[in-house]
Amino acid sequence: MNTDQPSPLHASVTSPADPPTVVSIENVSKKFVIRKDNSLKERLVTLGRAGRRNSEEFWALSDVSLEIPAGSTIGLLGPNGSGKSTLLKAIGGIIEPTSGSIRRRGRLAALLELGAGFHPDLTGRENVFLNASILGLSQAETEDKFDDILTFSGIGDFIDTQVKFYSSGMYVRLAFAVAIHTDPDVLLVDEVLAVGDEAFQRKCLDKIREFQQQGRTIILVSHSLGQVQELCDRAVVLSKGEVMFQGSAADAVKNFRDILEGRRVAEAEAQSPDVEATPGHVTATEVRAEGRAPGEEFQPGDTLVVRMEFSHTTPLERWHSGFKIETNLGTQVYGTDSRMLGLDHEPLRGTAAVEYRLDNIQFGGGPYFVHSFMAEPNGAHIAIQRQAARFVMADDDHASGVVRVDATVRALSA
Repeated sequence: MNTDQPSPLHASVTSPADPPTVVSIENVSKKFVIRKDNSLKERLVTLGRAGRRNSEEFWALSDVSLEIPAGSTIGLLGPNGSGKSTLLKAIGGIIEPTSGSIRRRGRLAALLELGAGFHPDLTGRENVFLNASILGLSQAETEDKFDDILTFSGIGDFIDTQVKFYSSGMYVRLAFAVAIHTDPDVLLVDEVLAVGDEAFQRKCLDKIREFQQQGRTIILVSHSLGQVQELCDRAVVLSKGEVMFQGSAADAVKNFRDILEGRRVAEAEAQSPDVEATPGHVTATEVRAEGRAPGEEFQPGDTLVVRMEFSHTTPLERWHSGFKIETNLGTQVYGTDSRMLGLDHEPLRGTAAVEYRLDNIQFGGGPYFVHSFMAEPNGAHIAIQRQAARFVMADDDHASGVVRVDATVRALSA
């Protein structure tokens, strides 16, 4: 291992039942060499000049170790440039790690880049057979599945058109259709589902859920945090090529948001080093139901009280407060702020406390998170405290979802 890499950090993704491991990643690092001269002329000019380096090393991954069990759905999160796509390509065998090892079991299908595996001068039909053969299918197997692939892709007569004339959505639809019909044990998906139209995205997500029910393993890179929380059992957060966190999808999303906020603060401090980047803070958030003991489940009809405390190191003439309530999957079910409710806060001199009351709450059963914030008059956040408080609504025995309504049913004669 090269000694100029960051110190190693080991993480393990496991499940309680201890199923067999399908992907084992041990101390994987990947180095790229970035050239600073962009042309042959520049290379000739800089050739032989002492002390000038025309290239530099960049470690996209640094000592990453993960164990991914069969039947799990793992999300990879991280800021741009964190190494997510590089790791997925290494798992898929598209690139070789500089050091470390990756062991895989079973057939693997990868959707890593738009049109990867497609030749632009071949037709869609020809590319189906080419791509399927790359993924391990024989010609006879592809012929048996061709009609299903064509039907799923929905590209119709364009199947006999050269793919260089395809739209990005058509690329994705055909590539996804081929990948899922190769009967993979492990499916790698890198953000490509964001390209297709809404109907096709729903079809793809339904197929992923079907794969989950069949016990297949899915490794997913997505910038949709709600999608990660909805689909993934566990998630891994990468930053600067290192594993920073592994655990439940909800906790990983919170960790990832903390990293993004840290980056925002660092960028603000770099731009204005003499100005405090975060003069405002949400110092405390408390949520309770009137008349209920701490930790007790909230009931429909309760009055929910959200109390928040704020501070600002400099006088703040105009500001507003607010909060949002989300499910554990990241779906917002309610949000409000002082501006919407017509309250003008007094100028903030040091600290302030605000209390909101929600009467007769009718949220569906399950856990909820409260995110509290203070903001500028134009709505720009000054400070936000994510997952600042949590409460649990009692289960609804008559329905499911995030709201409660009175429902009746009656049979109609034919």
